[in-house]
Amino acid sequence: MGRVQLFEIRLSQGRVVYGPGEPLAGTVHLRLGAPLPFRAIRVTCMGSCGVSTKANDGAWVVEESYFNSSLSLADKGSLPAGEHNFPFQFLLPATAPTSFEGPFGKIVHQVRASIDTPRFSKDHKCSLVFYILSPLNLNSIPDIEQPNVASTTKKFSYKLVKTGNVVLTASTDLRGYVVGQVLRLQADIENQSGKDTSPVVASLLQKVSYKAKRWIYDVRTIAEVEGTGVKAWRRAQWQEQILVPALPQSALPGCSLIHIDYYLQVSMKAPEATVTLPLFVGNIAVNQTPLSPCPGRESSPGTLSLVVPSAPPQEEAEAVASGPHFSDPVSLSTKSHSQQQPLSAPLGSVSVTTTEPWVQVGSPARHSLHPPLCISIGATVPYFAEGSAGPVPTTSALILPPEYSSWGYPYDPSFSPQRPRRPMSRAVVLLVQTLA
Repeated sequence: MGRVQLFEIRLSQGRVVYGPGEPLAGTVHLRLGAPLPFRAIRVTCMGSCGVSTKANDGAWVVEESYFNSSLSLADKGSLPAGEHNFPFQFLLPATAPTSFEGPFGKIVHQVRASIDTPRFSKDHKCSLVFYILSPLNLNSIPDIEQPNVASTTKKFSYKLVKTGNVVLTASTDLRGYVVGQVLRLQADIENQSGKDTSPVVASLLQKVSYKAKRWIYDVRTIAEVEGTGVKAWRRAQWQEQILVPALPQSALPGCSLIHIDYYLQVSMKAPEATVTLPLFVGNIAVNQTPLSPCPGRESSPGTLSLVVPSAPPQEEAEAVASGPHFSDPVSLSTKSHSQQQPLSAPLGSVSVTTTEPWVQVGSPARHSLHPPLCISIGATVPYFAEGSAGPVPTTSALILPPEYSSWGYPYDPSFSPQRPRRPMSRAVVLLVQTLA
């Protein structure tokens, strides 16, 4: 066997998640099968971000460094055979950004150790990645408690020469959510035409922006719910719920190369009508009641969607025959939901992570001093969930892998994407030249 049988970095108490401003302590462990002469043993703690123009390519086009500190653990000498431990400690900067990993870039924090050997001898190196979580307090976002409502009116042509309007209004109970919380959606549709509309679709979207030599936008459909269409000359109301799955937090304070945004898009294909509501995903839940509830929201928290009667009422035929006279709104039913289980209250609670097995529907996850790192196939990794146990994989059946969609990317300040087509399980990346 060689001289160096084991060379590794061990963090104190096996921690992998730290907060900005916290001390990071550990040891460099070395096992030698024979004496080892050396010139220096060093350990470095560093954090950086890199962005590439190609997916899953480690050749960064743009990089930025957040911290880089080195310590000398031993000067020139010789180590005898056996076990050796060299303790170290660093103070993480208070401005360090949250760890993130995506297809076009990542924010990585790591500890590296090296043994500098005499000339003509092989140097030895090892490294260990750790994660930083800088909690996002949703209450610090301006106007987070304000109602989240958007509306649009579109012309609807039918029978070659006839036209009408369709008014689509969408609203959510909050502007910001934490993982495991239920997003309550309401859509009000007024069909001022003699033709039925297409089904209404609500999509929870994630947009990750990478700042390379040109902007790269990576857009994913996280969850999608589809309701029925609206009959001619009718008003309808659609209420649904989406469980916020395991997702990285909105924005990445301290990082200028990667930014994360979330949107709820409600759309119809015929007529082409879309409204988009910006949302925030954070770590500390909104602790204020919305100033005003979404209009018409009177159903109990456990109620999802009411079913439309199988046979149209007599008033509908009369309204169609006599022109644009509207009866009372009807409730639209839901045709499909991308999340595997309904979010209705009979279950009482849903499994969000294995570290906190049960989180009540409609309430944010509990918070602890050191949340563990959870890796999920349903999110850009890493993301963080709350709990007191060690890091374990997420196994919740309600967390689904997001799928890429072939559609126009969200962009600011005028955000007006078309309704996405069905997920095609492939990435569509839009490269946009940086505006002068």
